[in-house]
Amino acid sequence: MTESQKYTVVAQHAGFEVRCYAAHVVAEVTVTGPADEAGNRAFRPLAGYIGGRNVTGRSVAMTAPVLQQKAAGRSIAMTAPVLQEATGPDTSVVGFVMPADESLETLPAPTDLDVSLRAVPEGFAAAAQYSGRWTLSSYEQHLADLDAAVRAAGLLVVGPARWARYDPPWKPWFLRRNEVLLPVAAP
Repeated sequence: MTESQKYTVVAQHAGFEVRCYAAHVVAEVTVTGPADEAGNRAFRPLAGYIGGRNVTGRSVAMTAPVLQQKAAGRSIAMTAPVLQEATGPDTSVVGFVMPADESLETLPAPTDLDVSLRAVPEGFAAAAQYSGRWTLSSYEQHLADLDAAVRAAGLLVVGPARWARYDPPWKPWFLRRNEVLLPVAAP
């Protein structure tokens, strides 16, 4: 069974929950193109990294979910989720969350210059779950609903939203687990 990213639910609200995510490492790739195509475009180099395309040739377990994030203007120095964030109008950063027992010190360095590793500290996020297809319009609608609910609950948003996808593309769309995550200040 695929490992899921570790978190603890710290509060329940109407339509969402607040989670505390453990510190973790992501393997990331920056891709150019429409946000709804970024996950597919980044998959090959990221899958190559966890499949052994790294300095030791060691495979790294895949985890869930795949995360996608828009963050205009953010630059990246240098799963399982896959993480994605936009850094410009048509640029996204997509990443796989590495297994919980891995760190920057234990993970092999990527050999693909497009892949980089980044440590992410512990943090809080509001999370709303939904099922269905991986479309940008669906994500944007769920994000708008979550953002309104989070602000109505009096929580402070402290970062860009992430789109979490837990299932492989061959799983029927109506059975897929998707989430929208909004980083928030500690409740």
